[in-house]
Amino acid sequence: MKILVEINLKESYPSDWIEYKFGYLFEFVGGMALSRSNLSNEGICYLHYGDIHKLSGNYIDVEKEYDTIPKLNERLENINEKYFLRDGDIVFADASEDYEGIGKSVVVINKTNIPFISGLHTIIARDKSNLLDNSFKRFFLSDWNIRKQIMVIASGISVYGISKENIKNIRTVIPPINEQRKIASILSTWDKAIELKEKLIEQKKEQKKGLMQKLLTGKVRLPGFDGEWKKVKLVKLVRKVKGKAVIYVEGGKYPAIDMDYLESGTFKNYSNDATVFAEKNDVLLLWDGSRAGRAFTGVEGAVGSTFVKLECKSIHNIFLQKHLELNEQRIQRLREGSGIPHVPKDFLDYYKVEVPSMEEQKAIAYVLNNIDRYIELLQKEVLYLKKQKKGLMQLLLTGKVRVKV
Repeated sequence: MKILVEINLKESYPSDWIEYKFGYLFEFVGGMALSRSNLSNEGICYLHYGDIHKLSGNYIDVEKEYDTIPKLNERLENINEKYFLRDGDIVFADASEDYEGIGKSVVVINKTNIPFISGLHTIIARDKSNLLDNSFKRFFLSDWNIRKQIMVIASGISVYGISKENIKNIRTVIPPINEQRKIASILSTWDKAIELKEKLIEQKKEQKKGLMQKLLTGKVRLPGFDGEWKKVKLVKLVRKVKGKAVIYVEGGKYPAIDMDYLESGTFKNYSNDATVFAEKNDVLLLWDGSRAGRAFTGVEGAVGSTFVKLECKSIHNIFLQKHLELNEQRIQRLREGSGIPHVPKDFLDYYKVEVPSMEEQKAIAYVLNNIDRYIELLQKEVLYLKKQKKGLMQLLLTGKVRVKV
């Protein structure tokens, strides 16, 4: 049985901030119990707990995001009014598969009262006190003292849950309304900077797709190149070596190229066995599984059993990797197998690649690789901004740093 430890929260905040229980600040309403199978492309906007977990931000603007919000094909008069989301409502996901997602929430921006329903596994926190500024609501739940309380009340084994009753006992200490607005304004500035960087990343990714389509097919030639391209079977360009099951060893000598690496981009596992060893100029192709066909290059390590190593003999490794990236969906359509899908064994024998001279391959690889490096730099900048915002948020939300009002 979990017990909410009664610590003296007020000692951690400025003397002019006031402590309240959520039950005093909010009226709580459960969501409408409809699964995603009831949804369509038309109808009333609908918020499912899964959508809350997917959102990267802390709010949802119904008017701006109307076209992307799932819809429920139902008549308005058939819906109980309590399920309609109002401007300033906070919607919690009441279930999560991990601790990080417990009590994840979004603030609803709905100034024009567009019909919007809160759905399955959600809890609506509706302001009944007018003590919280709507813009401040987006941030105050990130206070670590609140997060700890939510994690303590969560119940479950494989899925963690919160309820309308136990969330009422969560306590918060909040500043005066004018200070709330100032804090929200500062943190919103950081959000805007992060949002702009993320939009730039998406623009660069689209630009990269367009360039890949033009440069890797010869539709657009780089200056100084005009020779004919040849269509060659992949088997004549590379040597294929199937990976081997890697036995993980703490502090092992070789980084393991496995699914953990593919998902995170960082090495989490190591081995002392490198029977199949990839060098930086090899291309690694995911051979088995739902994402079979994904390729990458430029890493060294012990190759796991779900990958094959393509040793580049007559093709530049980055040129080949970009070609496979461009054609990833096409390759995935070729997968076979009734259980775990896999790239066909004879894939290299019939799959053809159009290749220019080695010098032109290198030039194309250089251009596309530079775009990748720029995107990686932008992604690092976003992570840095998020880290800065997280630190600043804890200082502002606890009053350790005060703002001038």
